[in-house]
Amino acid sequence: MRFTLSAIAPAALAAALAVAAAPALAKPLTVCTESSPDGFDVVQFNSLVTTNASADVIFNSLVAYDEAAKKVVPSLADKWDVSADGLTYTFHLRPNVPFQTTAWFKPTRPFDADDVVFTFARMLDPDNPWHKVTGASGFPHAQSMGLPKLIKSVSKVDDHTVKFVLSEPNATFLSILTMGFASIYPAEYADQLLKAGKPTDLNAQPVGTGPFVLKSYTKDAVIRYDVNPSYWGPKPKVDRLIYAITPDAAVRAQKVKAGECQIALSPKPQDVAAAKGDSALRVVQTPAFMTAFVALNTQKKPLDNPKVRQALNMAFDRTTYLKTVFDNTATPATNPWPPITWGYNHSIQPYPYDVAKAKQLLASAGFPNGFATTIWVRPNGSVLNPNPRAGAELLQADFAKIGVKADIKVIEWGELIKEAKQGQHDTLFMGWAGDNGDPDNYLSPLFSCNAVQSGINFARFCDTQLDKLIADGKATPDIAKRTKAYEAAQKIIHDQALWIPLGYPVAAAITRANVGGYQVSPFGRQNFAGVSVQ
Repeated sequence: MRFTLSAIAPAALAAALAVAAAPALAKPLTVCTESSPDGFDVVQFNSLVTTNASADVIFNSLVAYDEAAKKVVPSLADKWDVSADGLTYTFHLRPNVPFQTTAWFKPTRPFDADDVVFTFARMLDPDNPWHKVTGASGFPHAQSMGLPKLIKSVSKVDDHTVKFVLSEPNATFLSILTMGFASIYPAEYADQLLKAGKPTDLNAQPVGTGPFVLKSYTKDAVIRYDVNPSYWGPKPKVDRLIYAITPDAAVRAQKVKAGECQIALSPKPQDVAAAKGDSALRVVQTPAFMTAFVALNTQKKPLDNPKVRQALNMAFDRTTYLKTVFDNTATPATNPWPPITWGYNHSIQPYPYDVAKAKQLLASAGFPNGFATTIWVRPNGSVLNPNPRAGAELLQADFAKIGVKADIKVIEWGELIKEAKQGQHDTLFMGWAGDNGDPDNYLSPLFSCNAVQSGINFARFCDTQLDKLIADGKATPDIAKRTKAYEAAQKIIHDQALWIPLGYPVAAAITRANVGGYQVSPFGRQNFAGVSVQ
């Protein structure tokens, strides 16, 4: 039979045309994540999980790091000037940027210079009423990076201009401001919380300028975000964002396969391989600016003896470890950061796997019969440790070969970080992801004396020569001079055997085939603003 347009009822025709012309409706995006955040006040914490749940979705900073262009780009500051002596940075703020409206806060003004001054005064000024609110957690990144000493002053020039004055030139200053802890907070909301006597609510009820607004959070279960309707940047392509907290990597893989989530983070290598053969799924991956390691607490006996630490390195069968835990998807680690960026010391060779030599070193250190220690590890897997229990058991067995009796302590992630920052551990499975391609993302937070005080230096090693090399590297923008300082720093770290380096992993995620626009960051950061679900 043949029909013509004139034979179709006008109402039906109008309805059909309306459906055809209507744009595709935005859909929610559900992401299976590996663990609960410590909270949402990102300045208090150093875990990537917390950064992903707060800084990456709720907040913005003055500047951002463009991973494709590999450079610092504008964010809340649309431009900046640097004085000839490198001591003064003047940021010109983007006008008319609104803070989020939530059930707990309704802003009366847009973002301005007062918010920048408050954000940094809180971290840097001991007399600021917010400085002691964090309690024991403090401000680990700001302290590790030495910002209280580096930043001489932060002042408001006018509503849309802020001036930072440094005590000395620092080539890493702009890149530091791209890190999650430099997220900008509303001073007006902070005043409201103080007046109400509820400053700790900032950790549970955050307010930022970012693309998503926190709606609700159930620990160890789910985080729900709505799209920020007043977001100053491009509107997100989904209507809601949901973090389904799923500690078991295998379960995350099952959920994305079943369509219960559209993206599964930190999959096991075996699940990545299986997903590549499934037409309903896609694997997104990239070499990561990350390092997996075992930190050796140099403040604990007998780990305070470098010969003992060197012996533990030689006792470790890294080949078997990488095959078992990473399915050979990670490359063997030698230095603190991977060789995908500048400053890597290629002349340093890894400690060989040599059980006999390890026993000799222990005997010469005064421990011919070994000693007792503990191995701390998290319960659930991540990109930097896909199978924590298996890795800990391998290390335990390797230590036993040289007479070192190690008990494995499996500790929930939040508690593990808290106690490790206080130096309670002996040996600790840990990993680190740099926020951009600068090697100082590793050196200052993980090996400086400031970082011992803040707790992120998990080796708890403070050395004046190493500290000077780290400082020298930051003092000049000359890459050749910085490289020379950093190569010498890596030599000290290696010779002192502060870590047992494990591997440089590949950052990967599994997505549904109908997910568009998602990119895996080599730094572990998450950007869902441009992600769509068809």
